[in-house]
Amino acid sequence: MVPAMPDDQCSDLPMPPAPARDFSAPSVFQPEHLLREARRQKGLPDQGVPTVCVLDPDGDLVRHLHRTGQARPSHGWACYHTGLVEFTLADGTIAGVVGCAVGAPFAVLVAEQLFASGCRFLVSITSAGRIADLGAPPYLVLIDRALRDEGTSSHYVPPGPVMAAPDLALLGRVEAGLRAAFPSRSGTALHRGATWTTDAPYRETEAAIAYARACGALAVEMEAAALYALAAARGLSIICIAHVTNTMGQEGGDDFEKGEAGGSLTALRAIGAAAEAFRQGACGAALAGAGAVHPTATDG
Repeated sequence: MVPAMPDDQCSDLPMPPAPARDFSAPSVFQPEHLLREARRQKGLPDQGVPTVCVLDPDGDLVRHLHRTGQARPSHGWACYHTGLVEFTLADGTIAGVVGCAVGAPFAVLVAEQLFASGCRFLVSITSAGRIADLGAPPYLVLIDRALRDEGTSSHYVPPGPVMAAPDLALLGRVEAGLRAAFPSRSGTALHRGATWTTDAPYRETEAAIAYARACGALAVEMEAAALYALAAARGLSIICIAHVTNTMGQEGGDDFEKGEAGGSLTALRAIGAAAEAFRQGACGAALAGAGAVHPTATDG
């Protein structure tokens, strides 16, 4: 065993200059590598995940699906750290969901592996704390940009204070779908706007909250900035939704209430609307591509 060095000696060690970060350079370690070895070690089939997948950081949706008999194991999911269950949306679409992937590093790790396993559209729906006073929780915020107060996004895109959702067309379709799913009389308010993504929920000081509010943040959560950075860097389809459920414990014993079934019914409705919006875009792109090919095929 190498003996520990005193702190004063560690501080004198020469440190080489940090290399300039090349955001276009491929990573040596790829999610496919880990998935390949996990399948080999666990004897899993080379089987993909559903096209539509969900990150459920709180785990309430996964627990609801198990409790109501809707969860089915995904036999090909080869992640070392999580389980994935499949379930059926109201329109018959099969979706997959991973629970308890909390925080930017873990959410992006799992998201990378989901897309490497066949996912084409990922919805993250996470509980969030209220920053702007938009009424009593719970309500939904469709996240269109996030303050970058986490470390993961800086490994995918150049530095900057805000990470915007990279696919505005997809975001617009999802917003329209969510507004149809949650009309004003539904009892669940829907807003679109910014959040503050932080790695340190127990360092949400009054000054930090005031700054986030001044920047236009509606809520605070732990994943969106990093997931949108991944989407921008890889050209992936990711939508982040905040389920604002609390005032960070500032308003007594009724805080952190997500609604019926721990918010799962709201989450399922939101996921279904988002998935339909994604399919509409995918079908439109396919039709446009087919229209572009046919004249070439018949000319000549």
